[in-house]
This record gives sequence, C-alpha cells and structure tokens, in this order.
Amino acid sequence: MGMMWYVARTEPRGEFLSAAELTRDGYDVFLPCINEPKPGHTKTPLFPGYLFLKCDPTTESWPSFRSVHRIAGWVKFGNEIPCLPDNDVVDLMERLDIINQQGGMLDTYLPGDKVHVDTGTLQCLAEVVAGVKSPQARAKVLLQFMGRQVLAQVPWGSLRPLEDWPEKSQRLPRRTRGGGRWIKNSDARSLASV
Repeated sequence: MGMMWYVARTEPRGEFLSAAELTRDGYDVFLPCINEPKPGHTKTPLFPGYLFLKCDPTTESWPSFRSVHRIAGWVKFGNEIPCLPDNDVVDLMERLDIINQQGGMLDTYLPGDKVHVDTGTLQCLAEVVAGVKSPQARAKVLLQFMGRQVLAQVPWGSLRPLEDWPEKSQRLPRRTRGGGRWIKNSDARSLASV
C-alpha cells in the first residue's frame, strides 16, 4: 500500500499549532492555506479544522497523538479511515500554489462596497453590510429586491465586485424627444444634417 495521505481533525482553531507540532515530531503534514489580503492575517486554512497527514499504516502503527498535537481524531466513514492517493494531494498542492500566486481566492468586501449577487436563482445588486472572514462564511448585504432594500446573508462565492460584472447594455445618449424632434445642443443633430 505504501505511504498514503489521511485527513485528521484538529481542535478548533488549532490547525497551525497542530501542523507545527506534528512536523516537529517528524510527521509529513500538509495544511492547505490560502493567501488572505488582510493586514496581520496572511494565511487562512482552506479547510478549517482539518489537515492532511502522510503515513503507512501497514508498516508502522497508526500515529499516536499527544495533547500538544491538538488532534481530535481521524476523518472516518463508519469504522474505516479512508486514504487519499498521493497524486490527488499533489494536484491540490499545485492548484493551491497557482491560486496563491494569483493573490489568493478570498476577495475581501468592506462595508459599503457595491457588489453583484448571483446565487443561481437570484441575481441583483447589493451593498455589503458585513464582509466575510473565510471562504465558508456568509456576507451580510442589503439587496435591492422588489423595489426595497432587504437585509440578507449570502455565500461568499455568490458575490462579485461590481466592476467585474459586464454591463448589460451600453446606452447611447438620447438624441431626440420622439417624433423626430431633436434635443437642443445635441451633437447627433449636427452629425445627422451633414
């Protein structure tokens, strides 16, 4: 079977300490993190509460964790601890490197930012009331819904900066009042008479 990757659950908010202690004790650990463009917080776990640990249970016994490892247990399905193929984890590492080189995947929205909300069933403009702190969180926004503003919580992945959303139509300035009557001082009138 060889060395395989397994997923371990950490104590709440203990991912970084757990990864550091396990690495110090000689374990091969992968804690996937994304860049977060907030001052003071440079990385955030992609899977909060989980990390990947590489071991070979056929040649050695399962790792025994100490309290400093801050491990709550293995991810199990029934009584089975599933493993991940090495190439899947390597693929995740490579994709994560690309995402982090592009500045991370967590767009931060500050209160007052105008955004476009697209949940699949709902598409509208909104104003951010409270931003998100992780990719799994929901942002509080004021939606323009049926002629009034409604406070709602929407998944972070459903928000797009307003400047990233293509305009539906670029309207030209109005040239006539209807019935062929030109608006005074319209540049279009001078062009039409040429």
